[in-house]
Formats: sequence, structure tokens, C-alpha cells
Amino acid sequence: MKTVDELKLVISKEDINNRVSEIGEQITREYQDRQLAVIGILKGAFIFMADLVRKIDLPLEVDFIRLQSYGSGTESAGQVRITKDVELPLKDKHVVIVEDIVDTGYTLKYLKQVLSLHQTASVKICCLIDKKERRKVDVDVDYVGFEVEKGFLVGYGLDYDEQYRQLPGIYHLNPRYEAKGFFPSER
Repeated sequence: MKTVDELKLVISKEDINNRVSEIGEQITREYQDRQLAVIGILKGAFIFMADLVRKIDLPLEVDFIRLQSYGSGTESAGQVRITKDVELPLKDKHVVIVEDIVDTGYTLKYLKQVLSLHQTASVKICCLIDKKERRKVDVDVDYVGFEVEKGFLVGYGLDYDEQYRQLPGIYHLNPRYEAKGFFPSER
């Protein structure tokens, strides 16, 4: 046997598609007759955001931001910096931040404060996965795809060492598992 990563399906492609459609319909209802800007956090949110904006039946603008959080090891210390800023003017626009996973809350609390400095009309947060049990600071998430309590997740934009983003579902990853196969089957 060779060592590979074990992947166990947590959320199917069909469930993701259905939930993204529901969130898109909700945003469409809530932002009628408003200037909407959707800001994706790179890299993890790019697939979710691409599908989401196609489900929002309104004129909108799209931009991306990239942030780096750092601390010691795998734990965030709450220090965040912008490595790629938004390029759109955001004054008087309603902004929806799109994120892949919200866990500690440090990054989104910081980003919401920074974007508010642009004199936005409003700033709301949309995430694919909410891991509330890992929250270190209070942050309101306005649109949630799924709540998942435990496990390291990959797929649908989420990665492990830049791998697995292309998978159509969300999987729990167990790195370096002794097995014969590699890619997961949709069970």
C-alpha cells in the first residue's frame, strides 16, 4: 500500500448547488434597486463566488481581496494584513463579502472594519462553511451555506497545501492515509 490522503464526502455537489441557488435568490430579494458589489476573498472563495454571482439576478460588480493572517504555527493570532486590495470604488455601495470558511472570525472582523472605511452603504458577510465552535471573536455572518462542526475540509475551492480545490463537493481530509485509491468517489 502507498500513502495517500483519505477523503470522506461531507457535502455533495448537489447540496452545494441547491444551497448556492437559495443564497443567490435571497441576495437578489434583499438588494433590489441597490448598488451591489460582491467582494471575494482569495483564493478559497473563488469557486463559491463564481457560482453565487451567477445566481444573483441583479446588476452587480465583482472584485477580489487577498488577506494573510498569521500567528504561531496553525493557530491564528488575529493579526491580518491585506496583500491584494479591492480596486472598485465602494463608496455608497452595498458590499457582500464572500468567504470560503469562517472559523476564528479574526479575518472577517478586520475586513468588515476596513471596508466600512470606504464609506460603504452596508457590508454583509456570506460564507460557504461556518465553523462556529472555533470562533474567537464575534462576527455576524449574514448568509451561511453550511455549518460544519469538525474536521479539516477540502474541495469546492478549499485546499490543503494548494491541492483539492477542484473537487466538486466538500470532503473531510485525513492526510497520509494508507490506502490503494486516490480520488474520492461520490458516496
